[in-house]
Amino acid sequence: MTDRATFTHLFGGVFEHSPWIAERAFDHGRIVEPLRAGDVHTVMCAEFRAADHDERLGVLKAHPDLAGKLAVAGELTIESASEQAGAGLDRLSPQEHARFTELNDRYMRDFGFPFIIAVKGLGKDDILKAFETRIGNDAETEFETACAQVEKIAGFRIAELLPETSP
Repeated sequence: MTDRATFTHLFGGVFEHSPWIAERAFDHGRIVEPLRAGDVHTVMCAEFRAADHDERLGVLKAHPDLAGKLAVAGELTIESASEQAGAGLDRLSPQEHARFTELNDRYMRDFGFPFIIAVKGLGKDDILKAFETRIGNDAETEFETACAQVEKIAGFRIAELLPETSP
């Protein structure tokens, strides 16, 4: 049987810098063995959705800007660095980087948290288009959209840690 410390160690980072989600999922008895990616994702998302607005906002704020200062300084989490590199965000032209910086700054000013998108399977042009579209959302819509993207990112990360197996 997986214990709390092991579960938190394995899954505490799937929601960016927010191990409390894994801890709550375990503490509430929602973790059932054998561990399966879909099941772990479902219960962790339930804990995230059950959190109050400020806790969820904290998770959003824990995410880095896309192609932002942390990426340039090499200070992203391993997961974020890999995800951003996979989308080509580590290979932007100076003009593309300037556009991302402009949008990051405007988005942060308008919404109070970084633009979040599950970049797996997307290229920089797809991300830029989504960025330019979503920046026009109202605050409530964008908060919910960002939360849904966080859950999608968590799903990708859990699947990498715990690929589905046949029963």
